[in-house]
Amino acid sequence: MGFFGTIFSFFGFGFGISMGLAIGYYLFIYVQPSDVKDPEIKPLTEEDSETVDRMIPEIPLWVKNPDFDRVDWLNKLIEYMWPYLNKAICKTAETIAKPIIEEQIPQYKIDSVEFEELTLGSLPPTFQGMKVYETEEKELIMELSVKWAANPNILVAVKKFGLKATVQVMDLHVFAIPRITLKPLVPSFPCFANIFVSLMEKPYVDFGLKLVGADLMSIPVLYKFVQEIIKDQVANMYLWPKTLDIQVIDPSKAQKRPVGILNTKVIRAMKLKKKDLLGASDPYVQLTLTEDTLTSKKTTVKHKNLNPEWNEEFSLVVKDPETQALEFQVFDWEQVGKHDKMGMNIIPLKELTVDEPKVFTLELLKNLNPKDAQNEKSRGQIILELTYKPFRNEDLAKSFKEPHPTKSPPQGTPPGGGLLVVIIHEAQDVEGKYHTNPHVRLIFRGEERRTKIIKKNRDPRWEEEFQFLVEESPSNDKLHVEVVSTSSRSLLRQKESLGYADISLADVVTNNRINERHHLIDSKNGRIQIELQWRASQAN
Repeated sequence: MGFFGTIFSFFGFGFGISMGLAIGYYLFIYVQPSDVKDPEIKPLTEEDSETVDRMIPEIPLWVKNPDFDRVDWLNKLIEYMWPYLNKAICKTAETIAKPIIEEQIPQYKIDSVEFEELTLGSLPPTFQGMKVYETEEKELIMELSVKWAANPNILVAVKKFGLKATVQVMDLHVFAIPRITLKPLVPSFPCFANIFVSLMEKPYVDFGLKLVGADLMSIPVLYKFVQEIIKDQVANMYLWPKTLDIQVIDPSKAQKRPVGILNTKVIRAMKLKKKDLLGASDPYVQLTLTEDTLTSKKTTVKHKNLNPEWNEEFSLVVKDPETQALEFQVFDWEQVGKHDKMGMNIIPLKELTVDEPKVFTLELLKNLNPKDAQNEKSRGQIILELTYKPFRNEDLAKSFKEPHPTKSPPQGTPPGGGLLVVIIHEAQDVEGKYHTNPHVRLIFRGEERRTKIIKKNRDPRWEEEFQFLVEESPSNDKLHVEVVSTSSRSLLRQKESLGYADISLADVVTNNRINERHHLIDSKNGRIQIELQWRASQAN
């Protein structure tokens, strides 16, 4: 029976398996569940932002937020340069860290701390988007969304009492939104004097930490503790409005602020060439300082005179007497058409002696090319008297002060409060569907103010100032600004919104003054320039 029992059990097992598979296949194909509904399919544009975030958690900011621009070109550039950037960043970090470590070592009685290995790995950071702020100041403000899943290899050796402990940092993940401000913008390379870096929110930081082969971050309590400490420390140092300040060049030298005055007297010209058909000329002189964008100075026109006398004096602002030169050109004035150039020349300011007048008698040239044969032809002469007078030290100190000093609030301002000043400068490209007679409507803490109406103007300019006296700092408040068009001729559509903006006041409370252009919501291309000032109470 044992033999037959084994045979029957084998066939029974095989038959059971076969029947089970057949029944399961039938149920899977022909039996439909009653509690399953067909999914509702909608276009992605009709979904709200929270649903989109759940559906595509890694969607870049330039897709979700129209203020952020796509920066694939920057990611491609960093990808190509990363092997070199990696070495440069590590070298700079090691140079910065060494003196800090040496300063802290005595407090913990450690013999030494050394980097045995320092590399950020082969994976560069990627930028999910960039937001650029348009301001009316000499600055460039950028906010970047940075994600970095790095594979660094950082080995730090700590020696104490003759013993050595090696700590390894690996598998680094960082997500942060830094704000980078380049200011002031200057006319010297690299065209900005300082870099200010701050974080707009607490960064996400995750990494692995090993000590002598043991994974320290596998300890749950230690892992969370280290994570929070790093986030808090980084936030305390660099969370906006706190910044990391890096000076690139000396702003006082880069901006080339005024250092003196050049007094120029145009005395006379002699033996000028005839330019008019009647055998005469109508000369005048144009004066310009090189490396300067200010408007040139011009003498009066001496009609029908080949030996004119002017004896006219001008003052020009000097920023660098070692490199600048006075360029003068003599023109023949024409009532119609372009004025004819009669000749030119230059006088380097380094040829002058401070506070001593010097008279120059110079030949007029066609151009400043010494190899041009046409410069050998006589075009006449000109006589000028120049005097360079540098500023005194106290005058220079005044010129380096903040160009827009913040005034004090009026007397009686409550402690902790202050005065919020709103200056409406102008708007561009505002256009209504039925009429365009814009004025600006301001709402702050329920209080409403309005500018005057400018009729039939897409680029209105108001230059109106409004003041709001508040009892506490408006750091958490927003200013509602709306451009509205009104028309008395249209009975059905007397008012029409041309766009609006809600402006956070946290920036102005921190910086005391900002002057920016804002894109108007519900407007195709409309923008508005608004200057905000915060005058805090002295007791604040």
